[in-house]
Amino acid sequence: MELQHFNVKLLVTQAEGVDLELLVPIFHNWIQDKVFDERLLDIADYRHVHDGPGVILIGLEGDYSVDYTDGRLGVRYNRKAGLEGSNRDRLAQAARAVLSACQRLEAEASLGGKFRFNGQDVEIFVNDRLLAPNIEATRTAVQPEFKNFFDDLFRGAEYSLSFNSDPRRLFTVSVKAAHLFSVSDLMQNLSADGAR
Repeated sequence: MELQHFNVKLLVTQAEGVDLELLVPIFHNWIQDKVFDERLLDIADYRHVHDGPGVILIGLEGDYSVDYTDGRLGVRYNRKAGLEGSNRDRLAQAARAVLSACQRLEAEASLGGKFRFNGQDVEIFVNDRLLAPNIEATRTAVQPEFKNFFDDLFRGAEYSLSFNSDPRRLFTVSVKAAHLFSVSDLMQNLSADGAR
């Protein structure tokens, strides 16, 4: 099963006292400074939507957002443009993108250290209902590839995979590692994986 349009979300450790309004000028700076290889275009502010997408940095190839989907605050990367390579290559690209955004937010002085990521809770979505309907057959087909990817990302640490079974929702995998990882550790694990 060839998948495209991966979304990867890394959860924020602490949600209390986080003012998403501070993200608007930060995201504007990211656009102006061209901080990523992707072309960034605009910002959409959905903070008024309960458990919604929050603040979205819209790009040509993909979007970055800090959202509250399902009441879980996190940074999410949504790959919109197709990519060559394997499912693993595309999943790794989306994971690198979200980890890069997380590193920048953790280092952002204006956020006062309020954005910290546990590196333990990761959510993967496939934003293509035709290629990946949220059914048992999809779960069975992709589970070995996802397991292989997370074995490497968490460097052999124990973790659990769970799947949302609501057919009305995007195909979703929630991953929980047995212990915390820093964003830097996960990025290093991905880099080591890319060197194989």
